[in-house]
Amino acid sequence: MTSPRADPRPQPVIGQWVEGIETPVVNERAVRGSAGILFLAGFTAWLIGVMTGDLSAMRAFGAVFALEMYLRLFLGTRFTPTLLLGTLLTRPQRPEWVEARSKRLAWGLGFGMALAGCLALGWLGLAAVIAQTVCGVCLALLFAEAAFGYCLGCELARRLSRTPPTLCSGDTCTYTPPRRGESHRVE
Repeated sequence: MTSPRADPRPQPVIGQWVEGIETPVVNERAVRGSAGILFLAGFTAWLIGVMTGDLSAMRAFGAVFALEMYLRLFLGTRFTPTLLLGTLLTRPQRPEWVEARSKRLAWGLGFGMALAGCLALGWLGLAAVIAQTVCGVCLALLFAEAAFGYCLGCELARRLSRTPPTLCSGDTCTYTPPRRGESHRVE
């Protein structure tokens, strides 16, 4: 059994180096699993808040979600609980590597929305419907990531970056879908 070579490049905060890929990457399948876990917890908290008017579950989830995004952005992807659980649950699947910098933007958006929701629920004392709306938009984006592999942050990175990403979920960086009315062709 041979030991893996030590990579001379410094370990990135977000993502990891994979042999044959020249940029730090994350496993999209694990990210989608993590998004599903967060969506399930967040939707439960949101639904409790909408149905009962008690926002304590939303406050707790908002704090946990903000902490999760903070850990991903500033301490690294190796130290986030739901991403570790998503990695464990998707371990039997072949990894789908995507550029880490696109996910950094997505997680930054999530962190910003979590802070906005927490501020609306706490210090600012805004109406509950405002916090529930912010939380609902965040949950919709989590659902889109988990169910469809759609990442708003990745889409923004692709459209706004000077150097667009080359490794995107589902090959969306390099794939051009057929026009309306045309059928898919496999080449």
